[in-house]
Amino acid sequence: MSLLFPWRKDLAPNHSFAGDILAGAILTIMLIPQSLAYAVLAGMPPHTGLYASIFPLLAYILLGRSPILAVGPVAIASVMTFDALRTLATPMSAEWIAAAAFMAVCSGLLLMAMGFLRLGFLAQLLSHPVMSGFLSGAALLIVLGQLKGLTGIPMSGGAAPGMITSLFTGLQQVQIGTLQVGLTTLALLILLRMRGRFLLSRLGLKGSVLDLSARALPLFAIVFVALALAFTGLSGITPLVGPIPQGLPPISIPETPQLDLQSLFWSAALISLVGFIESVAMAQALGRKVGMAQVDANAELRGLGAANLAAGFGQAFPVTGGLTRTVVNVEAGARSPIAGIVCASLMVVAMMGAGGLIAILPLASLSALIIVSASTLFDSKTLMASWRFDRADGLSWLITFMGVLLLGIETGIVLGIALSVLIILWRLSRPHIAVIGRIRGSEHFRNIHRHEVETLPDTRFVRVDANLFFGNWSRVREAIDQALQATESAPRHLVLCLTSVSDIDATALEGLIELQRDLRANGVTLHLSEIKGPLSDKLADALTAFPVHLSNHAAFEQIAQMKSG
Repeated sequence: MSLLFPWRKDLAPNHSFAGDILAGAILTIMLIPQSLAYAVLAGMPPHTGLYASIFPLLAYILLGRSPILAVGPVAIASVMTFDALRTLATPMSAEWIAAAAFMAVCSGLLLMAMGFLRLGFLAQLLSHPVMSGFLSGAALLIVLGQLKGLTGIPMSGGAAPGMITSLFTGLQQVQIGTLQVGLTTLALLILLRMRGRFLLSRLGLKGSVLDLSARALPLFAIVFVALALAFTGLSGITPLVGPIPQGLPPISIPETPQLDLQSLFWSAALISLVGFIESVAMAQALGRKVGMAQVDANAELRGLGAANLAAGFGQAFPVTGGLTRTVVNVEAGARSPIAGIVCASLMVVAMMGAGGLIAILPLASLSALIIVSASTLFDSKTLMASWRFDRADGLSWLITFMGVLLLGIETGIVLGIALSVLIILWRLSRPHIAVIGRIRGSEHFRNIHRHEVETLPDTRFVRVDANLFFGNWSRVREAIDQALQATESAPRHLVLCLTSVSDIDATALEGLIELQRDLRANGVTLHLSEIKGPLSDKLADALTAFPVHLSNHAAFEQIAQMKSG
């Protein structure tokens, strides 16, 4: 393995290629119809989906670090591409294609820059409920949008209200042939998803043969419908993919489109952010499942950046790590980049030898495939779990979900990002603050409202369970004032336990000094206890003004001794 990928120190030196080769073959069979469908979803010519499944996959291997992540066109990036361009150009036009390739290059450059600047921590920008709400809302928008391909009814609007309105007003324009082909394919795909594996096992298929056959069922279903139309002479009742160019496209820098470049750049930035967060989360989760090392988020930024640059230079559209294809990759036995190389190679072979078969595939069947695939993105389980555990997370899921449905993909994700940041700030501004006392016969201190503890009548021990900064100091000060007012007699001592505090900013430090001054004016001494090393280093100059104790117990004993003396 080290001979093939000398720059990859994370790969096992004695890895067997058998699982990777099988995974590459299975992935190819699944990706052919899916890539065509996602290109249509992005408003691109179907064959560009194949381009997006070849060059980016190889480019990612050079700089990416996840040996299992399968990069290429995905539903979310495709629908976000369509949403960004729908008001600027005509789908599948030369201007649209140039704009999509330009967005891919912008995305690639942005991701590469973020990787080299070590901004991988941005993968934590969106909480899981917000990401789930976004994906669920986008899934419903994808399904609504594909009703156009399924029925032939012209549809407009980037959000659910506009789509539903145009659908109902255009019912008289439904194309019966397209509807029949679309519904037939949809029913066949649903049936095979539910019972296909069982039927194959009843035929005696086992092991890798069963896996390969089960993954290939969507392709077989679409090919079956296409061949049935061709043999019965009914291909003309619905639009087809049509001829695809022979060979691979020349690698070149895409032309700058004569469109709103600022709008395209910001759309590319949102696609990059969502794709990166989804890819890293998925690679980490699946990597842990198979016992692989932790994913390097900065390396993933560089790898996804290289993939998008390759997509743009290859006349394709923005790509990212795909959930379905990565799961298939893992389940099929992929544990190294060999699977991606095998997949890309077989895709090239398929393009060279199966152009005629691809040309007769009905677009309505591809829409049916997108609907079935997108439906798996809807995640109501996260909503239910979040609502039970934390209403704030549940509300963030609902608001993001409704934002995507009612306002559109881009507005929805911006709303989701804003929600995540606001929730973080809200939680940081409301730290847990406890009045504590000593458990009798021990040196341990616990919350006086939860445990039987001993206290000193004119002394309060207050523990702050968060870092101190400008956003929460007012609440900390308010809690301290309330604690002092609740003492049994006039307060003389306040011990501030800082065991959970690792950092403090200038505003909170100024507030701490002001607190000491106010307390001293009222005859109260402010003590500090259990200060961590990093905080002690930062407060080195200020600590001389405070009585400092190694532990709460030491403070308790010293104050008790002072009172008895």
